[in-house]
Amino acid sequence: MKALIITAVQAEAEAIGHFSNAVVVAGGVGRTNAAASTTRSLLEDGPFSMVISAGIAGILPGNDLAIGDVLIATECIYMEEGIQTPQGFEDMDAMGFPLGDFKGNHVPIDTALLERCPVEFQRGPIATVATCSGTDELAHLVHQRTGSMAEAMEGAAVVHAAARMDVPGIEIRSMSNYTGHRASQKWDIAKALGSLRPVIDAFLRSFED
Repeated sequence: MKALIITAVQAEAEAIGHFSNAVVVAGGVGRTNAAASTTRSLLEDGPFSMVISAGIAGILPGNDLAIGDVLIATECIYMEEGIQTPQGFEDMDAMGFPLGDFKGNHVPIDTALLERCPVEFQRGPIATVATCSGTDELAHLVHQRTGSMAEAMEGAAVVHAAARMDVPGIEIRSMSNYTGHRASQKWDIAKALGSLRPVIDAFLRSFED
């Protein structure tokens, strides 16, 4: 078993640290960097048996997550892909241009990987956004449109790119902040980074059984 772990920035990669059965890559911020880095690493550094999108994330309204908590994605959801009409937002399926062999903007994670994740960590959808929620209005819109518990900028692209290359993927995030009005946001990046290695370690150890 060999895992490819894709983070956005070097601080996340350093927080995860070294594992004998994993390669950790700081692929860059955003969906383009994430997809490109995932694809390049799979081609150049593989073979890999799984891909993990890992890093910090912002807590969306409507749930009881707290800073430092870990959330394991049950699905990764593209927030923006679609069309805004006078009647409201429509995803790519509604436009007739599906993003892949999955429903709408909902990129599925690998269920076998999900079953390996430690049960003590919360699970739920994670939104992949191009624009982070710095207003209450946008935070509520992301939650309303995607049903997600948290938002980050890479997960769906990492898992999507991995699936295109027939490699199972999953997204694991630790909570660094609350979304909403920027001046009122609470942050603790250090605490969130400190939560990353234990969950990744527990997940990878599950494959040693």
